[in-house]
Amino acid sequence: MAEQIRWEERYQTGDTPWDTGQPSTELKRTLEQAAIQPGRAIELGCGTGTNAIWLAQHGFEVTAVDFSASALEEARRKANLAGVQIRFLEVDVLNPRSFAEQFPFFFDRGCYHVVRRVDVHKFLETLERITEPGALGLILTGNAKETHDPGPPVVSEEELLSELGRLFEIIRIREFRFDQADQVGIRFLGWSCLVRRPLHKT
Repeated sequence: MAEQIRWEERYQTGDTPWDTGQPSTELKRTLEQAAIQPGRAIELGCGTGTNAIWLAQHGFEVTAVDFSASALEEARRKANLAGVQIRFLEVDVLNPRSFAEQFPFFFDRGCYHVVRRVDVHKFLETLERITEPGALGLILTGNAKETHDPGPPVVSEEELLSELGRLFEIIRIREFRFDQADQVGIRFLGWSCLVRRPLHKT
């Protein structure tokens, strides 16, 4: 509950430097380069819905979840203005039982690198519940090669491979720079990790 209150306060006060108001450049680049076709998708930690709306505008059937009621209220308003249909859900990604549906694609811009510090095992359980065999996922995280404060939490490449590798085949990992709202100042270094759920359990 305390964690939920903290995120609510940040959205209510506008203390959301990650919310650029523009769809992720790395998401767009990955979908094009990996030739990921529109289909059913879920975004974890959708915030005010910018990326979910972009996905819906490009033919995806989107479910988007977040912990913050204030963020979701703004996301619904923006989706209505954009004229797209998105299913927004207020759920905790560390409560796997909140999820019953599986998807062929998921997107995570910064959820994993926050919640892994609380309970990475529960988050992996959630990823297991929401991904069908063969599903693809794109996870964007802070990169421990550049430490910073403030800025996104950072993850080492070894941690990324060790944790996500428990559930997924790692298709590729590359470095990228997070977008900034005003296109000036620090563009924090990140990892872009494209993963696939194996067709069969190993």
